Amino acid sequence: MRSNISLVLLTLCLVSACRKGERITTDTAAKLTIANPQLLFDTIFTSIGSITKRLTIVNNNKDAVKVSEIMLAGRNGSAFSININGENTFNKNDLVINGQDSVNLFVKITINPNTENLPFLVQDSIILNTNGNRQVVNLLAYGQNAVFINSQTIAANTTWTKSLPYIITGALTVKSGSSLTIQPGAKVYFHKDASLNIEGNLWVNGTVTDPVVFCSDRLEKLYTEEPGQWKGIFLKRTGNGSVKNAIIKNASVGITSDSLSSNADPKLILSNSIIKNMQVAAYIGYHSELLAFNNLMYNCGNYLIYAVGGGNYNLKQNTFAGYNLNFPRKTASLSFSDYLSTNTYNKLQLDLTNNIIWGSLTNELDIQKKTAAAVQVNLWSNLIRSTNSTYNSNGNILNIDPSFINKEMENFELSVNSPARKKGADLSTDPYFTSYLNKDIKGNTRISPSTLGSYEK
Repeated sequence: MRSNISLVLLTLCLVSACRKGERITTDTAAKLTIANPQLLFDTIFTSIGSITKRLTIVNNNKDAVKVSEIMLAGRNGSAFSININGENTFNKNDLVINGQDSVNLFVKITINPNTENLPFLVQDSIILNTNGNRQVVNLLAYGQNAVFINSQTIAANTTWTKSLPYIITGALTVKSGSSLTIQPGAKVYFHKDASLNIEGNLWVNGTVTDPVVFCSDRLEKLYTEEPGQWKGIFLKRTGNGSVKNAIIKNASVGITSDSLSSNADPKLILSNSIIKNMQVAAYIGYHSELLAFNNLMYNCGNYLIYAVGGGNYNLKQNTFAGYNLNFPRKTASLSFSDYLSTNTYNKLQLDLTNNIIWGSLTNELDIQKKTAAAVQVNLWSNLIRSTNSTYNSNGNILNIDPSFINKEMENFELSVNSPARKKGADLSTDPYFTSYLNKDIKGNTRISPSTLGSYEK
């Protein structure tokens, strides 16, 4: 009798052991382990093709868990597809994974890189719900044919052309002693929070008909003019740059410069360019140097130009339009000061000539001086919106609307009756006249006396 009881108990123990790991737990602490929480399909397609990767989901718990739902977020409209236990699907319910077991999902991406409305980076996600826990696997694949650059450094002289667009993810750094030259018509797209850091040289050589474009990689209409999609261009202590005929848009700050030039070249020459839709500012300088000719800046969250800690600023024939389509701005469009803090200040050399400084506020120019001896300001023949009556000299025009053709439609050319027409100081003897100032942003020849701002006609 005892032997029969022992046999029964042994059998029950064996059955229990066999079923260990199959009992389904509802414990919210019983989470799954995902080997690859982000799948990157980094094959660059030049023709229609597909690639499949395996995603392993592991249940490290002693008991089984039931995945109430595995779902491809983009569902049947996604460029991705998933295969679960041999079944092609975009949604599966009540998948049981035994304790100390795993399941493989096969994720496939199919790309036609020549589809014009396809984004450069194709994204989707797989969502798993288990015992009230939501886990997400991000899917990322290269879409249109392009040059993809992921958190790299440029340590040799490099030239970019317009043959293919450039897609930057992470931070791209041009090292000291190296130059990045960007030829006319090139397009540089930045993924979310990406940046371009210049420790060497940046030479941007756009033309009137073929500008160089810096913008976000989101091509959907919703994001066309959306600020803050990437970080911006940073000129570091050893960096220098020349940016001509460029369009820079939709970043946090267009260009940030943190020092004076470390050599005989100007820190930055910015000419014939448009900077717009910045979350914070078009340009920020910290005790730095900017030569700006024939540029248009508008629609920035706090400033068009914010220059603190002194520095050298030579700004001629620019249109600074302080109209904000996206932001309730409360600060002057242009702000300059000789100090960084209460006890830290440097010499400020500021030359503003033939500019339009206008916008929605009653004061669009703010020049702050901690020590008057450290500030040298030349204001000649500008149209300025300001309540500071001391600016009303040297040919400056105060508080008369420049008559932009249509600011709501972002057309900042001037009407035929604009008070800014033919009011410019003669710049024919300026050292930068032949190189930059003899023509306007559209390539029209300037005729003295020139029209104020970036547009001659």
